[in-house]
Amino acid sequence: MATSQEFFALGLMSGTSLDGLDLCYSKFWKSDENWRFEILETETIPYSEAWENKLRNAANLNAEGLFELNSDYGFLLGKLSQNFISKHNIENLDVIGSHGHTIFHQPEKKFTLQIGDGRAIQILTKKNIIYDFRMQDVLMGGSGAPLVPIGDELLFSEVDACVNLGGFSNISFKKDEKRIGYDICPVNIILNYFAKKQDQNFDKDGELARQGKVDSELLKKLNNIEFYQLSEPKSLGYEWVESHVMPLLKDFSDLEILATFTEHAAEQIAINLIQNNIKTALFTGGGTHNTFLIEKIKAKTKTQVIIPNRQIIDYKEALIFAFMAVLKTNGDINILSSVTGSSNDHSSGIFLKF
Repeated sequence: MATSQEFFALGLMSGTSLDGLDLCYSKFWKSDENWRFEILETETIPYSEAWENKLRNAANLNAEGLFELNSDYGFLLGKLSQNFISKHNIENLDVIGSHGHTIFHQPEKKFTLQIGDGRAIQILTKKNIIYDFRMQDVLMGGSGAPLVPIGDELLFSEVDACVNLGGFSNISFKKDEKRIGYDICPVNIILNYFAKKQDQNFDKDGELARQGKVDSELLKKLNNIEFYQLSEPKSLGYEWVESHVMPLLKDFSDLEILATFTEHAAEQIAINLIQNNIKTALFTGGGTHNTFLIEKIKAKTKTQVIIPNRQIIDYKEALIFAFMAVLKTNGDINILSSVTGSSNDHSSGIFLKF
């Protein structure tokens, strides 16, 4: 370790929106019993078209293909991590925390799968590695998601709530003195998909959605999806989108879908802010750059929407997986049962010491 007080960690995050691998190198320390952090270096490395297609279609692979991809993707993560370490001349690095890339997430069946074998990362980086953060929680009866609320609790407690706008939107906040968190609704997993059909990687500033017309019947059907009536803990996965959302969209134009789904996401996020009496909310994740979506959320709620600096917007999840690795290294709790519904708070992740 660098010193007994400071921990240097690299967090790797690959989200369901498939816009690339986020790397966040940070320093963590305790001051007056409270955790603090400083982001030192960040980078997003877009996936090649070949890798994006591999990850997008991974759920259709047979067992042999999936095992092969797990190894190959682990070596890709290791190579990109080592390149990042070399590029930024990083000398102090206590641990790498890797989220991996989610292929399956079915906690009700007691499994979730984030590929990217940590052993391959270690072979190439020769560092302590912590990976597979979710599976232990699922085996303990939890939803395995969201995991970021431990960081919200210990690093961002100055706001009432933290809202992430990624492939899915999720929220965490204090309720009855306990931190809770859950997925709200799909966001970029839908918006990016239909933006790509318009030859855009994503709907920049919501410009495509602005051109479309909201279909009131489709909006009503989306808002009536059963998931939104469930109480937490609850989480969403790609398979759920394929079975519950995509069939509703098949008879509409791309621009109608983008307009209507942006409206839908804004409504669902606003409902959750209002129902939980959230006064201040920190917004992060790629969807925070979607000015049209943010405008709509602001118009539907009195909550103060706080937009932090770009590093926090883009790298908060990678930052927190680095932090979760630090907590695991120390044997500290990094998953809250009040969030996931598991049998108890626990310290999760497979720890490979180098």
